[in-house]
Amino acid sequence: MGRYLGAVCRMCRREGMKLFLKAGRCNMAKCPIEREKPAPGMHGQRRARKQSDYAVQLREKQKLKRQFGMQEAQFRAFFHRALQKRGVTGEQLLQMLESRLDNLVYRLGFATSRRAARQMVLHNHVHLNGKRAGVPSIVVKPGSVIQVKSRTKSQELAKRNMEAVAEPKIPAWLSRDDQNMTGQYLRMPTRDEIAPIVNEQLVVELYSK
Repeated sequence: MGRYLGAVCRMCRREGMKLFLKAGRCNMAKCPIEREKPAPGMHGQRRARKQSDYAVQLREKQKLKRQFGMQEAQFRAFFHRALQKRGVTGEQLLQMLESRLDNLVYRLGFATSRRAARQMVLHNHVHLNGKRAGVPSIVVKPGSVIQVKSRTKSQELAKRNMEAVAEPKIPAWLSRDDQNMTGQYLRMPTRDEIAPIVNEQLVVELYSK
């Protein structure tokens, strides 16, 4: 599976909003969005013109895909899995994305960004239900326990990341035990509890064409 290796701040500039891809930098004054830098490329400073319905749908899809650090093929596969579930497809998609292992590691504060969380999982710093879990895209089931590996290197990495976040905001659908460096996925989040600021219905409409 390929992954984006370029400058992540370009993604925020392209979407015109903070996607929180670079941990602490996103909250600094040097953030390109705070500095109101235009979209990247030679046409980035062109005067905005009215977008077509397709362009609006595409931008919503790109925002969501980029927030979770996914490539097109993987994101589309998640959409088709959500399509097969009962309920509102857009909400099902968001719940599946929030249930990814790398996202849960990030939400629990063990990593400062989803990108860093992905690295933690890939480098075997995390256990899922007492077993090694090296696949960031695993969709975790409610009730599962996520634990930082007991070795010193893993514990120190997680502690540094936890200390880097001054006021951790652990979602209500998760719980964290700082002493044991564990977290539990209590329940599936509702739509109101899911953070991505996107119109997921536009994503559904785009893929349904």
